[in-house]
Amino acid sequence: MNEKMTEHNGQIAVLGGGSWGTALARLVADNGRRVTLWERDEQTARDYELRRENQRYLPGYPFPETMAVTSDMADALGGAELVIVAVPSGAVAEVMMRAARHLDSGHMLLSASKGLDCETGRRISQIISSRAPQCGRRIAALSGPNLAVEIAAGVPTASVVAAEDRDVADVCRSVLAGRTLRVYTSTDVAGVEFGGALKNVLAIGAGICEGMGFGDNTKAALLTRGLAEMTRLGTALGARPETFSGLSGVGDLLATSFSHLSRNLRVGLALGRGQTLEQALNDIGQVAEGVPTTQAAMALAESTGVDMPIARETHSVLFEGRPAAEGLSNLMARAWKDEI
Repeated sequence: MNEKMTEHNGQIAVLGGGSWGTALARLVADNGRRVTLWERDEQTARDYELRRENQRYLPGYPFPETMAVTSDMADALGGAELVIVAVPSGAVAEVMMRAARHLDSGHMLLSASKGLDCETGRRISQIISSRAPQCGRRIAALSGPNLAVEIAAGVPTASVVAAEDRDVADVCRSVLAGRTLRVYTSTDVAGVEFGGALKNVLAIGAGICEGMGFGDNTKAALLTRGLAEMTRLGTALGARPETFSGLSGVGDLLATSFSHLSRNLRVGLALGRGQTLEQALNDIGQVAEGVPTTQAAMALAESTGVDMPIARETHSVLFEGRPAAEGLSNLMARAWKDEI
């Protein structure tokens, strides 16, 4: 293990100046580390540094003294031993292409992006690995019930870091864990990433039910059966089933599907109330990862032969113009079966 990191001397870089990247950078700085937040837009980065706050996404949460902001990738990665990737999933490939020229075999990479490539279905760590092969197995993934605003506010929670190399997972834990975040480790990278990505699809479905005026019975039933879908697809693609019962599975699923801080839940709420997808996304003004992930999930389900009726109906509402009430009726009319 890298002793410098465990002694709290290692430099950290966080790529992504949105709410999630900013929250993670603040968390790392609060844990006593020197961290540089990379924001793509030069003017926005200057504004963050001047105001010492992300007033657009996390107003009221000032930056610690040990946190710097830059739009210069070389500056952000210079001296960094751990790089946390917290950009939207659709931007990971392009950002990593820019970052790769500044990375070598000594860098560790932690994916904090919860999504799938909508064209290939690849997990984020796989995209990172393909763009930065020089980092080898020194790549990890983070997931759990970690809403950005609550992380920034210091609300206690837990998360899981998965890596093939346990030393890498331990280093990531040493950077992130503190008085408000308890961090567990795992070697099931696929399970942690699929849990973090697929729960967003179900959160949209949960929001649709809530937007239509249904109660907790409906949402609980949908999420329970949805968890079974997540587990089926994940295990078909190499994940361990027990991972979906943990923080990156059921834990993240509950937080994202019940909190109105969740963008994916809010997309579903808007759809359930009769808005279009375009209207819902415009009102939120940020990326809702569950939207492209629904497309990726259905492509993966088709290629593996895994039945995902809830994801399929959610896809139909999102992309095929199916009324939400019709999607729910289709689910309720399915043939009877044993639960297990």
